Amino acid sequence: MTLLRSIRGPHDLKTLNEPQLGELAEDISKFLIQAVARTGGHLGPNLGVVELSIALHRVFDSPVDRVLWDTGHQSYVHKLLTGRQDFSKLRGRGGLSGYPSREESEHDVIENSHASTVLGWADGLAKANQVLGRPDHVVAVIGDGALTGGMAWEALNNIAAARDRPLIIVVNDNERSYAPTIGGLANHLATLRTTDGYERFLSWGKGVLQQTPVIGQPLYESLHGAKKGFKDAFAPQGMFEDLGLKYLGPIDGHDTAAVESALQRAKRFHGPVLVHCLTEKGRGYQPALQDDADRFHTVGAMDPLTCAPLTPAAGPSWTSVFGDEIAAIGAERPDVVAITAAMLHPVGLTKFAEAFPDRVWDVGIAEQHAAVSAAGLATGGLHPVVAVYATFLNRAFDQLLMDVALHRCGVTFVLDRAGVTGPDGASHNGMWDMSMLQVVPGLRIAAPRDAGQLRAQLREAVDVDDAPTVIRFPKESVGEPVPAIGRIGSMDVLQRDEDADVLLVAVGVMAPVCLRAADLLAGAGIRCTVVDPRWVKPVDGQLAPLAARHRLVAVVEDNSRAGGVGSAVGQALRDAGTDVPLRTFGIPEQFLAHGKRAEVLADIGLTPVEIAGRISATLAVRPKAADDGHHERDTLNNGHKESGA
Repeated sequence: MTLLRSIRGPHDLKTLNEPQLGELAEDISKFLIQAVARTGGHLGPNLGVVELSIALHRVFDSPVDRVLWDTGHQSYVHKLLTGRQDFSKLRGRGGLSGYPSREESEHDVIENSHASTVLGWADGLAKANQVLGRPDHVVAVIGDGALTGGMAWEALNNIAAARDRPLIIVVNDNERSYAPTIGGLANHLATLRTTDGYERFLSWGKGVLQQTPVIGQPLYESLHGAKKGFKDAFAPQGMFEDLGLKYLGPIDGHDTAAVESALQRAKRFHGPVLVHCLTEKGRGYQPALQDDADRFHTVGAMDPLTCAPLTPAAGPSWTSVFGDEIAAIGAERPDVVAITAAMLHPVGLTKFAEAFPDRVWDVGIAEQHAAVSAAGLATGGLHPVVAVYATFLNRAFDQLLMDVALHRCGVTFVLDRAGVTGPDGASHNGMWDMSMLQVVPGLRIAAPRDAGQLRAQLREAVDVDDAPTVIRFPKESVGEPVPAIGRIGSMDVLQRDEDADVLLVAVGVMAPVCLRAADLLAGAGIRCTVVDPRWVKPVDGQLAPLAARHRLVAVVEDNSRAGGVGSAVGQALRDAGTDVPLRTFGIPEQFLAHGKRAEVLADIGLTPVEIAGRISATLAVRPKAADDGHHERDTLNNGHKESGA
């Protein structure tokens, strides 16, 4: 039995001696490598916070003391130490979430896995403690990467304004290397920095040392450097103390005793304190340390020895198709540039960056800045492509609306991980983009159904220089081509029947689902026309007359039903005076549980069987009229011929 198995909660940690703590840390690292290799998940970040997590739970009394995790993918160790050691279904249906979850444990506070929010949470909780007279501690763990987000600095500005409000900020700085001696010396001098008499001591030292010949001034400057924090000498950190935060560190984040010592001092201080811990992402796992890209930030199910995937990819990913095409476009057009928000590799910009290093910018976790900077680039004569995850574009809506769209800037936003992403859970599903972007004047949204359409529509998007464009696609493999048999307006016809009962509007990757649903309906004697609108905003003007030829219109999308493409189609039909019943199939207005994408889609009814069944039931209560608009049908047939359908 490993020592880890004896840990049922944070209280069990407090009785362990130093050798046992080292044994526990080793047990946890081995467990993580084996467990995450079986299921996939965030491996590198968690290997880097083993000792830090142990120290946090030894010094503080969770859940009374609130330990908050920013970008909660680094919370696996926290889960293990709070009694959750069954990782067999990690990120799968019925298993542990890959992020903190209030449903799982009272020790989890923040479920949102978007970065840079933890300091705002901590500020609010610390204020609540102060107002209610609670002596509980608030501890916010934030990575150095998350500190690139503007929200973090807005929170720091407010936190530092109250010098008498206790709050502990732990910066998990997992830069690639550090000098161990620095941490030890800084840890020693930090004791002075958190005593009430330190400022008086510094003031006295200035007067005495500056009057000392030869060595006085250098000694004072060294002491003042200590006040500013040792990272001022070796890396910039003075801004923290300039804001009014006491600074402890840098601390060796893999030395449990050193981290505990710093946290204990921070715990005794009656104001905001920043504890700076240097950690190593992927620590203890050589394959991760050799991964220059991201230190095994996220891995799929794999062999822990060879790192070979247990389930080979079914085909190229949407991300790789985009990455190849944007690199090709970049070679043809020197005006095309790229921006991403701390996700250069995950969003597929690696090839572009290698070929055109001077035309790509990673702005950090700062989607708002990315959008505004893109507006400036477009105004300056370039065509920027902003590549982010769909769920993270939510943060930049105001900038897209007021800076990009209002100024009619030619910016292309490429949204990876659109629709249901599955294992990453509620906050990572890209299910709101086609709803919130419907209200942006002049914006065009493309939802490609296959690799060929992604390439074609990306090129169409970067050719637009007087308005923003959006391309969105999911996380999964791209799948087989879905050929068109004709075109009506800008819409591709995927299946057509001149006497069709149902018009199926298949949005992007839902095209194969709609075609299978149409086959099922055909077996029940219900004929369908299936179209892919390609550009879902604005709604093609030819859709309303096409809809008028059918008894029912059904829109199928992997986006929220509230305000999505179905709603836009309904508005277009009403505006055109087309009185045809409309059914919308999409994601319900709820946060979705984690699981495989196919499982989640089945849960919310986005399967061929479910769609066909509901359409059939709808038609069963609407008998076909004797006069079903044959005159309009003949007129539209001519329109089909003229448009090449």
